[in-house]
Amino acid sequence: LDALCANLQCGEQRAERLNGASNGSDSKKLRVEEAPPSRVIHIRKLPNEASETEVIALGLPFGKVTNILTLKGKNQAFLEMGTEEAAITMVNYYTTVTPHIRNAPVFIQYSNHKELKTDATNQRTQAVLQAVSAVQSPSSDVQDVLAAVSSPVLRIIIDNMFYPVTLDVLQQIFSKFGTVMKIITFTKNNQFQALLQFSDPTNAHQAKLALDGQNIYNSCCTLRIDFSKLVNLNVKYNNDKSRDYTRPELPAGDGQPALDPTVAAFSKDSNSLLGKIPGTSRRHSSSLLVRALNPLSAAAAAAAAAGRVALAGQAGSSGVLLVSNLNEEMVTPQSLFTLFGVYGDVQRVKILYNKKDSALIQMSDSNQAQLAMSHLNGQKMYGKIIRVTLSKHQTVALPRDGLDDQGLTKDYANSPLHRFKKPGSKNFQNIFPPSATLHLSNIPYVTEDDLRLLFSNAGGTVKAFKFFQDRKMALIQMSTVEEAIQALIDLHNYNMGANQHLRVSFSKSTI
Repeated sequence: LDALCANLQCGEQRAERLNGASNGSDSKKLRVEEAPPSRVIHIRKLPNEASETEVIALGLPFGKVTNILTLKGKNQAFLEMGTEEAAITMVNYYTTVTPHIRNAPVFIQYSNHKELKTDATNQRTQAVLQAVSAVQSPSSDVQDVLAAVSSPVLRIIIDNMFYPVTLDVLQQIFSKFGTVMKIITFTKNNQFQALLQFSDPTNAHQAKLALDGQNIYNSCCTLRIDFSKLVNLNVKYNNDKSRDYTRPELPAGDGQPALDPTVAAFSKDSNSLLGKIPGTSRRHSSSLLVRALNPLSAAAAAAAAAGRVALAGQAGSSGVLLVSNLNEEMVTPQSLFTLFGVYGDVQRVKILYNKKDSALIQMSDSNQAQLAMSHLNGQKMYGKIIRVTLSKHQTVALPRDGLDDQGLTKDYANSPLHRFKKPGSKNFQNIFPPSATLHLSNIPYVTEDDLRLLFSNAGGTVKAFKFFQDRKMALIQMSTVEEAIQALIDLHNYNMGANQHLRVSFSKSTI
């Protein structure tokens, strides 16, 4: 490699002498045309801070880039294209359009070498080539590709969010690929999203290549990753929604929980927060998939990091929820079973005899309890904002034989309406927060007007409707989330005739 560099530098010096003292771009372009074509391109006058990814991006729109050699001290690089035709196209283009890296013009010509005989096993170079090539599309514009590979910021969307995903969970996963500097989380179009900034664009490319399409937990919480057009995130507060790991002194912001000492320590430590939760060993903490994580501990840690759950003694690990501020005139065990059944299989429901605005709901496990709590706490049901917390009860007790509790306690352990009793069911992949748009399935042959009338009679206003192509499924949009919740409670499992029961769930889509 040293000998190759020496030979290449001699070639560069000859090129410099040919160019002489002329500063005119025309004379430089003339020298490009005089050189014999080669699939190796010589690039000069690179800015000091130019990265390999930015150099590779110059060649991507013209074909496959197969190798690169950078000479940092000389501000030069050699780029090997997959074919000589691709190199000719590239040089011809750049004779008419001067390429720029970091707003500085760079100069391109053919090299005297026909190939770069560098160490093909150089893992870093190959990783960079693979990562940057991953953003190329046949229609890529030169500046678009350059902008993408220059950005250290990723845009992350979480699909099928069955368990809570927090800023700290993302930090744990993405820090395996480099230094995570900043994260901003938000919800858009009823989907949890994040912007995450690495210290170096190369780390962002490697993370995208490795993680795009992966599940954080088994069969759910799928990562969809793209490059952001932003090159720097402006974080004003350190809390459960945003974090600047380079500035721990930032305030929490109005109404936001301050950065917990445990989380603050985590931000400075490469060890995983998940690995510190009881029930999860350290060796489990490094894995992305739930089969290497205790799902309860992962979900509990995620909720704890968001400031929602106290983990002392893992209170509430039974999967029993306490729901309060209910409309006691309207609520029934069946309505609670239907609503909470969107996020798990409800086993038992008990409306408290002496406090009928409160109820205990027993889910199949604590993961489902966490999920239901994170999605339903603060939602409106029968005109009242409900509060959902983990209960200290281990189970919901049934009334003693012969005791009439006025139908306030119901056992649903053997209900045929459980959505998640089949392992690997597609229902696991279609769990979304409450939204004004509902997904309807198992629709018999009925008209749009029939369904609009049915949902209007549930007490809401239908804003939009759309059949799927097979007309067995549809989307229906109510005017508010509260109306959609009410419609789901009233019409999920509604008998449409001929023993066909309508299936209703929340949708991430809009019409």
